[in-house]
Amino acid sequence: MSETIERPYVLHMFTATPQMSPFDVNMAADAGYQVIVPYCNVEAGMVANLTQDAIFSRGPKGVSRTGIFIGGRDVMQAVDMLDTARKAMVPPFEVSVFADPSGSYTTAAALVALVERHLGKQHGVELGGKRVLILGGAGAVGRIAAAIAASRGADVTIASHTARSRALGASAELNERFGIVTSGIGTTTPEELRGALADAEIVLATAVAGVQVVGRDDLEHAKRLLVAADVNAVPPEGIAGVNVMNDGKPIDGVPNAGAVGIGALAIGNVKYQVEHRLFMRMRTGGKPVYLGFPEAYDEARAVAAGLG
Repeated sequence: MSETIERPYVLHMFTATPQMSPFDVNMAADAGYQVIVPYCNVEAGMVANLTQDAIFSRGPKGVSRTGIFIGGRDVMQAVDMLDTARKAMVPPFEVSVFADPSGSYTTAAALVALVERHLGKQHGVELGGKRVLILGGAGAVGRIAAAIAASRGADVTIASHTARSRALGASAELNERFGIVTSGIGTTTPEELRGALADAEIVLATAVAGVQVVGRDDLEHAKRLLVAADVNAVPPEGIAGVNVMNDGKPIDGVPNAGAVGIGALAIGNVKYQVEHRLFMRMRTGGKPVYLGFPEAYDEARAVAAGLG
């Protein structure tokens, strides 16, 4: 009498970096994947072969219990790797693929979704047409937040406090790749920063941890500010007056008394839920899905809407 063995849920995790993120490994395990295998130092040209090794070894039924996760640090490379994996599929040998390099897709999605929530809740307005300033915007989270916000019709400015050329380069790459319109500026001097703040209705701080990009004296110049959000959970605050615990709390020192702040823990809570939901969608959805930052953003909006 033959014994039927239930196939385990297997997740293959690709990263171009020397190691896979322990955060993502834990998230995958908590979503029910039983066998989790990281592949490090994966170059873009290796993705198609790795993908086909994964799909052809288990049969059409086995592939429904197989997934691929794409990590790393390069947000554009992850877009390409996701596309390469999709093109390598040979239906019915097809598995789900989820890209989230350095957590940037899910973090940026949570960031923009919470900003939208508080724009509506506190001010009764939408993101479209609003002037968005992204400080530290040339980094991973900043670039994806810019892509999402611009796709929603916002007037997005990417700022770098280290070099104007970085912001211009990031803006040009995003515009070409995603067919959006953003601009880039330098905020390397107090005068440049304060000039940018004077026009901004939404300020997003996405600089590296432990760097304050907006001080209390700078806030006095943010006369049009409606919402400020900061992904930095490491002291000092990325934006003075926006505590990590804030989720729509008024910001002291801003000319517009209605301006509210969103801190890193509020953003992180939504990011965590989004990543978990996307892993679960891969594992339990019943058909292959391809999940990048647009899908992360849709999920983040659903999570944010459920916050009340």
